[in-house]
Amino acid sequence: MTRAQAETGRTGAERMGTERMGTERTQIELRLVEATELEPLLDMMQEFNDLEDIPWSRDEVRPAVERLLGAPELGLIAHIVEHASVCGYLVLTWGFDLEWNGRDAFLTELYLLPKTRGRGLGRKALPLIEQLAREHDAHALHLMVRPENLAAVQLYRGAGYSSPPRTFLTKDLTAKR
Repeated sequence: MTRAQAETGRTGAERMGTERMGTERTQIELRLVEATELEPLLDMMQEFNDLEDIPWSRDEVRPAVERLLGAPELGLIAHIVEHASVCGYLVLTWGFDLEWNGRDAFLTELYLLPKTRGRGLGRKALPLIEQLAREHDAHALHLMVRPENLAAVQLYRGAGYSSPPRTFLTKDLTAKR
């Protein structure tokens, strides 16, 4: 049993959030993705990467996704669920930074199915994601967003996210020289 499971008494990553919308209560939860759900997850990942214009190959990504699903020390993948229906997914990975006195987390993917967008599910999911990161001892949660994705920028800024006073740079260490 993990520390988060011992603390919450839950056996998975189920985190629930309830919010009123009009007269109806909308409840969402985060649920860890299981290995048996790999194919539909990869379908959503394809949609996410197409939307973000990121080169992506199902066959190349599959081993990394399978590894992450089986290695909670690296991070986790969870479904965003509303009324027992999967609405999207998120990928949360762990890092370690002395600036944050230990573990930090990276929200590397947050995707909602097109039919579920525009109803505030992303706004409701963020506090659950933050709580999930805290339960795994993360002291900070980082994410990247394309500046032209104005809806996402507005969502994250409205939730208290800001740009650090540094530029995030990346070098592909797998690229052929």
